Amino acid sequence: MNILVCVKQVPDTNEIKIDPETHTLVRAGVPSIVNPFDTYALEAGVQIKEAVGGKVVVVSMGPEQAADALKTCLSVGADAAYLVSGREFGGSDTLATSFILSHVVKAVEEKEGAPFDLILCGKQAVDGDTAQVGPELAEHLGLPQITYAMDLTVEDGAIQVKRECDEGYDLMTTSLPAVVTVVKLPTEPRYPTIRSKMAAKKKPIPVLTAEDLKIDVARCGLKGSPTKVKSTYTPSREKNGMKIAGLPADEAAAQLATLLTDAKIL
Repeated sequence: MNILVCVKQVPDTNEIKIDPETHTLVRAGVPSIVNPFDTYALEAGVQIKEAVGGKVVVVSMGPEQAADALKTCLSVGADAAYLVSGREFGGSDTLATSFILSHVVKAVEEKEGAPFDLILCGKQAVDGDTAQVGPELAEHLGLPQITYAMDLTVEDGAIQVKRECDEGYDLMTTSLPAVVTVVKLPTEPRYPTIRSKMAAKKKPIPVLTAEDLKIDVARCGLKGSPTKVKSTYTPSREKNGMKIAGLPADEAAAQLATLLTDAKIL
């Protein structure tokens, strides 16, 4: 079972900064983490590998520092990793990113010498929250897709998924190969050990460039992204509160009830 997991290194949500000129995320000097939903996708892939055998490969598109995210993935069960990097890819929106990743899938399949049976992605990245890259990747590759997977089981050349929905979950099945996006699993992603961290540091991470992917760079980066951000801003937070103090509990409760009734909250 050959499994590919797409991961993204994202800024720590407490340290997000926006470039006022390009309206893109500033990554230099900002603490970064592996996108949380991608850690669940990786955990799902490793669990499937442990159940049926096979290999888990992770890929990430980003600057050189994104290799740190891949090292983390290698320390918790991934067998190989590839970094996709180049100035041509900077500023790509979801459509351009999924287009690039579709070429990455084919390039890595060629390097690994076998096609992927399953491609996993986190349901969305916490820095964009679009949930578009996984479905768009499936469309580029012409593969069936299931989104919002909270449990995955592979059997007889098909994958059965519990798909999260408002009322609980839907039970869905599709043939392989397929693309599946993952939400939080019933189990938390595993932690690395000191030994696994040391082993991950020794593993090479090949870098794939636009030349390696044989890709049309006109469809990459800011120039190849139809999504245009006109403005960004930080929402203002207004604190409109009232403190009831110096009254006995019953009088304070009565005054609170009156205030809430006047405000038509009660």
